[in-house]
Amino acid sequence: MKLPELDLETIDRVIEMAWEDRTPFEAIEKQFGLEEQQVITLMRREMKPSSFRMWRERVEGRNTKHLHKREFVAGRFKSDNQKT
Repeated sequence: MKLPELDLETIDRVIEMAWEDRTPFEAIEKQFGLEEQQVITLMRREMKPSSFRMWRERVEGRNTKHLHKREFVAGRFKSDNQKT
């Protein structure tokens, strides 16, 4: 999967958002233009294999990582670093 050129600060922020349980992939896509599969590719490239496997186990099947699977939409904390 081809990734766009990203600076180190952007890569760090995407990784931070991907680790957050309540930040959906849709928010990452809206802010950085990276689809879910691109985020997974970035995480695989930037993390140690054991850390990547741990992250994949955390997010796999997690309802909060996908807006259409969430039971809530509004009223939750939003990071000041998040655009929308």
